[in-house]
Formats: sequence, C-alpha cells, structure tokens
Amino acid sequence: MSTPALSVVIPAFNEAAYLPRYLPSVLASLTRWEEITGRTGEVVVVDNASTDATADMASSFGVRVVTESVRNIGRVRNTGAAAARSGWLFFTDADVALPLEAVIAAAAAMDAGAVGGAIPPLYTPERLGARLLCAYWDHYRTRRGGAQGVNQFCTADAFHHIGGYRDDLFMSEDVEFFARLTAHGQATDRPVTILDELRVRPSTRRYDQWSSLRMLWWQNPVTARLRLRSPRMWRHWYETTVR
Repeated sequence: MSTPALSVVIPAFNEAAYLPRYLPSVLASLTRWEEITGRTGEVVVVDNASTDATADMASSFGVRVVTESVRNIGRVRNTGAAAARSGWLFFTDADVALPLEAVIAAAAAMDAGAVGGAIPPLYTPERLGARLLCAYWDHYRTRRGGAQGVNQFCTADAFHHIGGYRDDLFMSEDVEFFARLTAHGQATDRPVTILDELRVRPSTRRYDQWSSLRMLWWQNPVTARLRLRSPRMWRHWYETTVR
C-alpha cells in the first residue's frame, strides 16, 4: 500500500446518523483529487467514546477508524493527526459537507508553499436570529483573519512544530490553533491561505434546536473567551450536544 499524501481527519462523537449524510462528500472530494493528481489520500475517523454505532458506520465506508476516550476536541484532533500517515493534514467535522473542489484547493495551496489554511463555513439555519448570528461571525472571521475548526488544513511538519491543538481548552481551541499556525507561517515566510472562493456546509442542528437567545449567549466574543479550560463551563457543548 502506498503512503498517502494527504490525510482527512474527522472527529466523531455519536455521529452514526450523520456520517451517511456527510462522509460521502468527503470521500467524493478526496477521490476527485486522487483522480486529478494521481496521488493517494486517506480518511481517519476518530471515534470519541461514542455510545452509538459511529465506529461501525465509519468502517462501512472503508475509512480508517481510531479511538480516543477523552472527551476533548483538541485531543481528538491530535489523536487523528498522530494516526495520519501523510505529510498533509485536512481537518473537518463529521457533520460538514465538503464542496467537490475542497481537497483539490487545499492540497494546491500547500503544494504552492502555504503552511496551511482553511475553507470558511456557510451556515444556513432556519431562524432569522440564527442566520444573523452566523452572518456576524462570518464578518468577524473575515475582519480578523481567523478560521473555525469545521475546516482547517496544514502540513504535518507545521502541525507538529506548533504542537497541534491545545487539549487543555474545551472551546475556541480551533481559533487558538489557527492563530499559532498563522504566526508560524509569518515566521517562516510561508502563507496561511483562506480559501474564500469555497465554502464548507456544516449542519445547523444546534442552531435549529437551540433557541436564538441560547445560541447568542454561548456564541459571542465575550463568552467564547470565558473559562476555556473548564469542562464544567462547556459541558453543554460536550455532554448535551444535540443530535
């Protein structure tokens, strides 16, 4: 078996119902890149102590499954990166649909010298209040040059150089990681590329099932900086995630 050039890492907790909806878009994007370039890739799903059939469902798609028992998203992504066998890492969530060009564009950016980057999300919740909140965060991201963890990519060398994701944070670990990745790119004179011409499409299950006021309380620039190391503070995000 040839060594893959790119690894897609997908953290998954109780995603048996969502993987059949979203994993095919990941496989289609990866396959398209393989067809165009002649390179090979792999998908690593990290089963994070699921109590449903997440591992079996992922395996049914022919992807590699590894396990991580500690419920912390940074640690889960790090476990996936440790299991990856390639020089390029492409992180996405289990409930995110990729455009067909996603892997092609990310790989091309790193081929051209980028240390990493991201594809911004496009959320389409049902309620107006939720849509306005998503629009605000998109504007905030654009103005500050950050990127959410729904999709981030980087070279394995850069990932290991900056120490991966912080596993002592229970929220905003993706923003913190991307800030360090950007600083590393600046220090090495290699760009970090935001692929604004594309959008990944996450599910809107939390926006649609939680009230707009509840989402506003937990998703604002002030709250998103509070007690980030406290599992109790952010237990609702881990223990009561809507499905």
